[in-house]
Amino acid sequence: MTTTLITGANKGIGFETARRLVEAGHTVYVGARDSERGRQAADRLGARFVQLDVTDDTSVRAAVETVEAGGGLDVLINNAGIEGRGEGNTVTGAAAVTADDVRTTFDTNFFGVVRVTHAFLPLLRRSASPVVVNVSSGLASLTALSDPDHPAHFYPGIAYPASKTAVNMLTVQYAKAFPQLRVNAVEPGFTRTDLNGNTGHQTVAEGAEIIVRMAQIGPDGPTGGFFDVNGPLPW
Repeated sequence: MTTTLITGANKGIGFETARRLVEAGHTVYVGARDSERGRQAADRLGARFVQLDVTDDTSVRAAVETVEAGGGLDVLINNAGIEGRGEGNTVTGAAAVTADDVRTTFDTNFFGVVRVTHAFLPLLRRSASPVVVNVSSGLASLTALSDPDHPAHFYPGIAYPASKTAVNMLTVQYAKAFPQLRVNAVEPGFTRTDLNGNTGHQTVAEGAEIIVRMAQIGPDGPTGGFFDVNGPLPW
């Protein structure tokens, strides 16, 4: 049986991904900062709960111990992320962005991925078919954002796309460093979630599709790539 951990899985795309993978026969750990919400989500899904704050080393180490005691890990989905629209805020554009804005976003979106992946690597390397899926964004594409004819070109934010571009680079480097793992970045699409103030045009079912697909690739599957539901994306 495949055991999968999903960070930020108590709601949104993470929750839908967990639901789909439980349905596919995976043993799924719902990683969530909030224990009450995480347990409620896991109970609804028939999954396991693990308290996991990707910005906190102690929390991550405890999560590793929990998952290891449960039998190990085959698939890690780095889904937890923030954009900057919470509490009624708007995306911070270039004129107003500060180092603190960028640092806060990177702490979850980039350093969180490094922290969690590094901590769980020993478990993943024991798996017969280890997979890492990094949830990125179409806004990570330098090609898209530099093209004035592409819709993403008009996104004003700095911190969020920069953090996701960094995740893409991390994906490439991890894939080269650990050839026994399948490590890929995915673009779920503009999905209605709390992350973007529910402004997206896709459902969570549509957004989860590429994550679920890449979580189930085998040892001969792609690695070091950036994909959406239609195939490879330009960096």
